[in-house]
Amino acid sequence: MTAPFARLLQHPVARWVLGAILVTLPLWLTNQYVVHLLIMAGLFTMLAISLNLLLGYTGQLSLGHAAFFGIGAYTSALLDVHLGVSFWLGLPAAAVTAGLAGLLVGRLSFKLRGAYFVLVTISFAEVVRLVSLNWMELTQGPLGLPGIKPPRIHVASLLDISFNGKAVYYWLVLVMAALAYLVASRIVRSRLGRAFVALRENETLAESVGIDAFRMLVLATVVAAVIAGMAGSIYAHYVSFVGPEVFMFSYTITMVIMVIAGGKGTLLGPVVGALLFTAIPELLREAQQFQMSIYGVVLILLVLFMPRGIVPTLRARRTFAPAGGGR
Repeated sequence: MTAPFARLLQHPVARWVLGAILVTLPLWLTNQYVVHLLIMAGLFTMLAISLNLLLGYTGQLSLGHAAFFGIGAYTSALLDVHLGVSFWLGLPAAAVTAGLAGLLVGRLSFKLRGAYFVLVTISFAEVVRLVSLNWMELTQGPLGLPGIKPPRIHVASLLDISFNGKAVYYWLVLVMAALAYLVASRIVRSRLGRAFVALRENETLAESVGIDAFRMLVLATVVAAVIAGMAGSIYAHYVSFVGPEVFMFSYTITMVIMVIAGGKGTLLGPVVGALLFTAIPELLREAQQFQMSIYGVVLILLVLFMPRGIVPTLRARRTFAPAGGGR
């Protein structure tokens, strides 16, 4: 059944129908908790897409990716709480700050290869977490930063939209997740993306044909950090609170699971992984006693039966599916 369904999604009409469903979803979905889950899935989609640029296309595992998310969240929150800067200025500021952090991490770690990048990213995330926890005058430490105002669009007496409701925020996240997907798509399908893949497959050979490995890997880290920082900024204004827990290691592990389970090195894989692994914990909420055990079993089954990820496996089945009646 997967092959016909996959072929159906390739049809332009099916894509338009799917797009219409996504855009109008808050208008007919009455359960606000489900809308909240979709908002969180959209934010995790941005994070998974950003991590996939590193893990999937350059082959570099970042275990401190939550640091860029947290830096973006704190940047936007601090500007709002202390200076009264709006979200629309805080969002690009968060992107720039996270990008600079990515530049620092990349330049420090890619002088060396392999496990050094992993160690630097973990260490950097822990350093930033400790700063947010102990710099009481700026971040209020474990108390966090409450009272972050939601985004607002105000144009004199012509337009006044406040993002207080979940429906409006859903559309914002949908647009930003789609933008992150389009940016990643343009990068992957460009010469830059082909350079990333060449470095993943054989760095020595890639350098022999003129690819600057250090520069390319640093650039990938910066782009990934920018997207993660923007997700952090949106998250801060959505929940109206930011604390040191945004740097938790479990967030990074969740992102890695989403990328690998969905299909690393594919554009659609992180999206599928983000949607799936945002939904699974909620579906297992009723079985709290066995929640983590079932979650682990699901991961093991995915690794055993879909070792390349969900999207690559479905694509392979579609490619080799019989064209006639043997479906």
